This record gives sequence, structure tokens and C-alpha cells, in this order.
Amino acid sequence: MSEELAINGGSPVRTEPFPSWPIFGKEEQTALSRVLNSGQWGRLSGDEVAKFERRFADYHHAAHGIAVVNGTVSLRIALLAAGIEAGDEVIVPPYTFLATATAVVEANATPVFVDIDLETFNIDPKAIEAAITDRTKAIIPVHVGGLPADMDAIMDIANRHGLTVIEDSAHAHGAEYKGRRVGSLGHMGSFSFQSSKNFTSGEGGIVITSDDDLAGECRSIHNCGRAEDGQWYEHHIISGNYRLGEFQGAILNAQFDRFDEQAARRDRNAKYLVERLSKLSGIYLQKRGDDCTRHGCHLFLFRLNPAELGVSREVFLAAIEAEGIPACAGYVLPLYRQPVFTNLAFGPYTGYKNNHPDLDYTRTNCPNCETICTEQGAWMYQSLLLGEQKDMDDIIRAFEKVHANLDSLAEPAEKTVGATA
Repeated sequence: MSEELAINGGSPVRTEPFPSWPIFGKEEQTALSRVLNSGQWGRLSGDEVAKFERRFADYHHAAHGIAVVNGTVSLRIALLAAGIEAGDEVIVPPYTFLATATAVVEANATPVFVDIDLETFNIDPKAIEAAITDRTKAIIPVHVGGLPADMDAIMDIANRHGLTVIEDSAHAHGAEYKGRRVGSLGHMGSFSFQSSKNFTSGEGGIVITSDDDLAGECRSIHNCGRAEDGQWYEHHIISGNYRLGEFQGAILNAQFDRFDEQAARRDRNAKYLVERLSKLSGIYLQKRGDDCTRHGCHLFLFRLNPAELGVSREVFLAAIEAEGIPACAGYVLPLYRQPVFTNLAFGPYTGYKNNHPDLDYTRTNCPNCETICTEQGAWMYQSLLLGEQKDMDDIIRAFEKVHANLDSLAEPAEKTVGATA
């Protein structure tokens, strides 16, 4: 007889917590005290951010790093450095955090959403090619969950059409594509150091590139439009102060010293989970090809097929959580269905109006993204992957237990509007 599910009154597989996040210690405390006592708290007078920029760029096989206040700003700065203007189109996936597309709006350009691959969750190169017009100027592939996108195909398309590629690598610190680290595969790469990210200082971001001219543009944009060899009160372009502060730089340098071990642990644990969970019918793990030589593992992504499982995603995930394993449905709306896009609530960013007067995102439909968002997509967070193998075994046991007892799960009764007793 199968073991009774926790959601039905049985004992859960796990009651102890998984590793918490962020992880920090005396190294961060020492670094913060050093900056505090120095009195050099700003980027322009201290050396923590400059040191981190060099380390992070080198680590990701790029020549330049420009650290900024957050990952949204890093995307916007990269777009501006690429010369994006009003009326230009930028191709983006709809399965990502809002900033990938709103950064395009804030550059006064128009996001064009194209579908993702059902198996990888990443942008589909064939959909990119079909969406290119004479107004397309850039592509922003997202390495979703930390899995590198198909960058060979994307760069081939970009080179043939003269497009700039900005990698949204917010999920993918240290991820590798054919042995080369993401962020250096396109013309620029954007990373986030927000609280949930695998590499964090609470807030922050960085643009990396090996193009000297793009690096110069990014530095000027992030520093009030100043030129590197210009005067202090000499401003060449419209911009603002987007510099990262020294306290965050200090934290990032301390985090750097433990990052590689954490990245290797996440990748090792994720591979172990994939090997075991892929044996369960109706559950499909994010497909990782040979091109991915290291997964960033910000998310452990998978699909639950209700037709095969006999229960909805929501019911399955509720049963998994009852067993003590944190899991969620992730993005449940394609970006083009977010109110900001359906209502064109772009504030002063009206660059679309002259060239796209009939812009209507309610007509956008990306079938694979719809399937993942509304029916099948799910994920677990990166901190779970920092556990030991016994912790991974608990995850596996919970999935196997729920899978073996699918026929004991019940869908919630639908409410009937206007029904009477």
C-alpha cells in the first residue's frame, strides 16, 4: 500500500528547513567595516566597486565591467549604449521578469515578444527570425533559470541582420555555454545582484562587454554623462547617476570568494535531481543540451503535464509543498498579458506611437509560453540546491511519493456562481 500523502493527513517527507539565503559571515562584516571606517563610501572615491568590476568581468571572459544600482538599469544602459531610439524594436521573450521588457520601454523603444521553446523555457531562435522587421535593432535573450540560450543560433541571426545582442543573465551568474561564460557571448551582458540572485548584495547590477566603445558609452551613461577623460562638470549626454556604492561592492567581493563552490554545488545537485526525477511520467525537466557546460541554477525548472498526471499543476504542487518541499508555479502570466502592456501604461515613454500607432499586445499570442505559464510551468529556488545529497533525496522522495499517489489527489470543487442550497 502506498504511503498516505501529507496533504491528506499523512506524515510529510521533510520537516526541517532547506539552506537559507543569503549566506554571509565574518567576511562580509569585515568588508563592510573596512568601507565604513575608510570614509570612502562612494564609487568615485573608493576601490571596492572597481575591484569587483575587474573580477566579475574577468570571471565571465569579458574585458569591461560597469557596476550599477540594479539589473533593470543595467539592461536599460546597455540598450542606450547600443543606440536604441524611439520607434526601434527589440525582440524579447515573454517568459521572464518584467524588467527585460520594461527596460526596452524605458529606452523609448518597442518590445516585440516572441515565443519560447517548450523544453528549454528559453527564447526560440526560429521565432526570433520570423519577428525581424526593418525596425528591429536588438535582441535580448534571457538565460532562464540559468540555462544558457542557444547563443550560436542567436548570434548567427544577429550578425546576418546587423542586430545588437544583450544577454539578460540575471539568472545565470557563472553559467557556461560551450565552456564560455554567459554575458560575454553577445555584444553586452546584463546581470542582477538583487536579494534572490545567486550572487547578491541586496541590490545591484552590472553590464559586461569586450567592446571598448560600448564600454565607454556604458560608463558615461552610468556616471551622469561624463567622459572618462573629461572635466567633472562636463556632461556629454542625457543621463543620471547609476553608480553602485562601495558598501555593495564590498559585499560582492566577499561573496565572490564563496561563489564558485556554491555554483558547483548547485549544478551537481541539479544534475542529480534531473537524473532521478526524469524517470517520473508526466514530469518534464528543463532540457539541458551538451552546449550547456555549466548551468547557472538560479531556478530548477520543470513542467507538469496535467493530461498525463491526471491532476492540475496547482494540486500537484500543493501536495509537494505539504511534503515539506518549497515549489511554485513561477511566472503565471506571459509578459504581454501584464496590465502594463495590455494597457500600454508606458507613462512618458511614447516612442512607439509614431511607428507603431496600432500597437496592441492583446493580439500577441505565444503558445508555448501560454502553456508553461497557465498550465505546466513550475520551479524550485536555488537555495534548495545548496543542500547536501540527503536533502536532494528528500526532494526526490517527495516527488516519488506524490507521483505514486496521484489517484488520491482531488481537484478543489469549483464554485458555482449564483448557486442556492
